[in-house]
Amino acid sequence: MSKRKQSTGDANDGDHSDASIVDIDFEFFDPNPEVDFLALKRLILQLFQTDAELFHPHELAELILSQPLIGSTVKTDGRETDPYAFLTVLNMHVHKNHPSIKAIAAYALLKSANNVPFHATLQSLIGAAGLETPNHVGFIFCERLINMPVQIVPHMYRMLTDEIKWAIDDNEPYNFTHFLIISRTYRLSPEEAAEMQASAPQSKRQRNAAPAPAPGGVYSFHHEDELIKKYASFSLDYSFTNTQLREQDSFGLDQGGRMMLIPAEKLPQLIAEMGQTYAAPQ
Repeated sequence: MSKRKQSTGDANDGDHSDASIVDIDFEFFDPNPEVDFLALKRLILQLFQTDAELFHPHELAELILSQPLIGSTVKTDGRETDPYAFLTVLNMHVHKNHPSIKAIAAYALLKSANNVPFHATLQSLIGAAGLETPNHVGFIFCERLINMPVQIVPHMYRMLTDEIKWAIDDNEPYNFTHFLIISRTYRLSPEEAAEMQASAPQSKRQRNAAPAPAPGGVYSFHHEDELIKKYASFSLDYSFTNTQLREQDSFGLDQGGRMMLIPAEKLPQLIAEMGQTYAAPQ
């Protein structure tokens, strides 16, 4: 059984870009350990890119699928097919000895080292001493195929908060004080940014949904990151440890990562604004 079915659309831009819309039904399912492993592992590799092997992607996928009542997948052809999107949360304190969670904590501390306030906060939460405190941090894993519409994201977050509440009611360890989110970015040169803006579709809906660049020409792959940054106590863009820079005039993107730390009490307001900003087109 699907959790919920939603219909959204994607414009076929041309001279009348808002006139042609294709409706697609997306179904939301609980994670399925029997079906979702390979697709989830691919999404882990996509999220962490050249640094993915640092996080033991095989073990991370197994850990995520070991809690099938928390989180959602998005599919179009039923429960037995591969997911196109995935969102869940892992308790970094409960799983502090798991190789993937240990690697994520060490990575977050390493990348934040030059941001003293952020680093100090992370040390107090997921450093060696912080992991012994009752202030539990939830690592939110959220990734999707590049052409998935942002309109699915508010639904996934709303379902996640419901599932966290039910888990807490059952005395399960999902009572978080903070959430850590790792996302993906890419960097454009001024010339590339100008070319992208000149060639971008200009329908009103797409203009409103376009992710804004950060200082230095850094863009997010996820539209919702700009809203998440608004509610985050700290946000940091960083380069991958195993960076593979492009040669001049070569094809592709210079990619990097973004870490955001959100106080748990701000998550409901964030989700409400996500729902308003990314409402499915009527």
